[in-house]
Amino acid sequence: MRVLFMGTPDFAVPSLVALILGGYKIAGVVTQPDKPKGRGRKLAQPPVKEIAQIYGLDVFQPENIRDTNFIEILRRMDLDIIIVVAYGKLIPPGILGIPKKGCINVHASLLPQYRGAAPIHRAIINGETKTGISIMCLSQCIDAGDVIRQAPIEIHKEDNVGVIHDHLAEMGAKLLLETLSGIKDNSVKYTPQDDSRATYAPVLTRKDEMISWERSTEDILNQIRGLDPWPGAFTSLNSKNLKIWSAKKKENQNSDNARPGCVLESDKSELLIKTGDGVISVVELQLQGLRRMDAADFLRGRPITPGTVLGAFIEKRE
Repeated sequence: MRVLFMGTPDFAVPSLVALILGGYKIAGVVTQPDKPKGRGRKLAQPPVKEIAQIYGLDVFQPENIRDTNFIEILRRMDLDIIIVVAYGKLIPPGILGIPKKGCINVHASLLPQYRGAAPIHRAIINGETKTGISIMCLSQCIDAGDVIRQAPIEIHKEDNVGVIHDHLAEMGAKLLLETLSGIKDNSVKYTPQDDSRATYAPVLTRKDEMISWERSTEDILNQIRGLDPWPGAFTSLNSKNLKIWSAKKKENQNSDNARPGCVLESDKSELLIKTGDGVISVVELQLQGLRRMDAADFLRGRPITPGTVLGAFIEKRE
């Protein structure tokens, strides 16, 4: 089976490695262009490119995948199938029609739920207790093609995006190999999605990352773990962004007279903040310009006066 792989971030790496170790003939790897990263803004290669180069695969990084010259290159590859895993852009019709057995996608949700760019983040932020992997046929509508295979995974209360991301990446690689075996022997079934049940997971915005302390404790805790380890839920302290990386519910804490966002206690062991219906205890945090650290370590060097009200000071992502 002659395969073209299209993917960009860490999530796509296990699937690419599985194809390589599975003996598939990979005609090429298409990934996003190198981009500036970090404070020095040095060009960084996508994770998929790094792995492809290790295995000596041909790598293509078109600025525009609709470019007719690039599409002609793909036509000359005599492809059996195109596999897309978090490539980062909608695949145009000019590419969808090239491979003999079509184009399939590894998507991190149980479709038709959470179609779109941020399914893992959105599922956790919304307090879901289950998500999964879907292998689907690509169509001209985002994540709306027929589903070939699915596998579920539970989301536990302590799970953050990083944990679920890694589980789903490995699960996706395994399910991809099973799907390809079924495609080769014509044993797979294609199930149309029920569009009436579709929900969406649009790309995260800065507003999604900002903590609104008026919301419930549960909603805030879901938001915090749904943005850990990237990009982070934030508030502000003295006109500086303060990321809250981890927190837990504080039981039996008297806070009736405090406004949401108010620091109730701030000693060497605990930082308590009022929410819309209760109190959270911050476990890990990061003040703008500093490293991520435990609340106790932070407070030893930077005490916060009880009664301080945290707000929403917005700057660009660090």
